[in-house]
Amino acid sequence: MRAALGAMESWTQGFQSDGAEYEDEHPAGNKRYRTIFISDVHLGTPGCQAEPLLEFLRTHPSDYLYLVGDIIDGWQLRRRWYWPQAHNDVVQKLLRRARKGCKVIFVPGNHDEFARGFIGHQFGGIDVVDDAVHVLADGRRLWVTHGDYFDGVIQCAKWLAFVGDNLYEFTLKLNRHLNYLRARLGLPYWSLSGYLKNKVKKALNFITDFEVAVANEARKRGHQGVVCGHIHRAEMRDINGILYCNDGDWVESRSALIEHLDGRLELFEWTVAHEVRETAQNATVATA
Repeated sequence: MRAALGAMESWTQGFQSDGAEYEDEHPAGNKRYRTIFISDVHLGTPGCQAEPLLEFLRTHPSDYLYLVGDIIDGWQLRRRWYWPQAHNDVVQKLLRRARKGCKVIFVPGNHDEFARGFIGHQFGGIDVVDDAVHVLADGRRLWVTHGDYFDGVIQCAKWLAFVGDNLYEFTLKLNRHLNYLRARLGLPYWSLSGYLKNKVKKALNFITDFEVAVANEARKRGHQGVVCGHIHRAEMRDINGILYCNDGDWVESRSALIEHLDGRLELFEWTVAHEVRETAQNATVATA
């Protein structure tokens, strides 16, 4: 265990070594938020949308930042190493936010389950916990969990989850080629896997069962709501008196859950419009 802890500390220190290159300079006029929840980034895979996530983090400062699991995809990295500079930059950005005073809490998921061996420790200013309770500015208590514990496939047939993960990666690969052609035609981004999930009845039943199970557990624990990820479906709704919030993912929906300073919650999606606006603002700064 000591060797593993040493390796983890060396890993985070290595990512921090060039920290001066990634100054967390928030452009003037950017609104500050109380809390941001993100999950299912899947660093280490070609499907990860690291560049939009970097822009989102750069333009959305917060007092708290929850990493709600599957930030790094250990499953895919074990099969094939894929780690471009943008993925390194995301880790740099997260570590720098922690160093600059943002409270960063990491709740590992099934894809980065290797980090569950370090629960109760802090690395680079980031707390690693099994789950968390976040108190909103208005006093409501939200249980924060990745959600894979409520996935019967993960718990009872992990081999099937690995097969499904490979099929999902194949779908994302097809999706990238399809959206490249759509972009050439001036058409907006379209999610093939999202379309399939919405069309397949069993997938819809699984999602509904998952949402209800997570909400019921939050009620049993005495909380008013829950924040989770895992199923890559951004959602915020009432389930039998419990506020269910899923912050989505940064593979397809590019979404996050945001708490405003008054405790109001909002689902945010990084769209093409945001990319165009940020590109224009960056160009203006560069030429000023």
